[in-house]
Amino acid sequence: MELSVLNISGTETGRKISLNDTIFGLEPNDHAIYLDVKQFLANQRQGNHKSKDKSELSGSTKKLHRQKGTGGSRKGSIKSGTFVGGARIHGPRVRDYRFKLNKKLKQLARKSALSYKAKENNITVLENFNIETPKTKEFINILTNLKLSNMKTLMIVPDYNNNVYMSGRNLPKTKVVAAKDVNTYEILNANKVIIVEDSVKAFENLFNQA
Repeated sequence: MELSVLNISGTETGRKISLNDTIFGLEPNDHAIYLDVKQFLANQRQGNHKSKDKSELSGSTKKLHRQKGTGGSRKGSIKSGTFVGGARIHGPRVRDYRFKLNKKLKQLARKSALSYKAKENNITVLENFNIETPKTKEFINILTNLKLSNMKTLMIVPDYNNNVYMSGRNLPKTKVVAAKDVNTYEILNANKVIIVEDSVKAFENLFNQA
């Protein structure tokens, strides 16, 4: 698959770049995508929810009345969950929601997500550029020139670039990420994916290491 390379003015440079079919032309694996997105969202959860059980409440443990013969129900103590102010029955406990996925499955998920974007023609290739000092206005001008200013966009740069990152971080619909750090959720969550030219080679190096 070949795409035209655009410059930061939004015009074609006259060059084309070939996207590797083993990365951008796969038959997407939906289950791999599901598992990777599920893991990403699970990892965001703090898991610090907690309610007290009977052993953690202050209060008398005296049995309220004898077990049988009263005509009423059995009551162990005032801390029972059936009373107002009692413990919560089967309440939430502190836990870790993280789970493990194999490296190759995560790579398949990312390649499947990129393949979806390629099939939908939602990938724009931008020639390599640099921003001398962090300026959000300059970053907005680039998006405007690409006609992407009102869309959720993910810009993938070859390596971490502080000036580009700082210029785009205040924009709620835009995220800048290095090729090695991109994840399936971010790719699918974006309406348009902007791939800076050298990121294509970075993807090939990244996925060929496995």
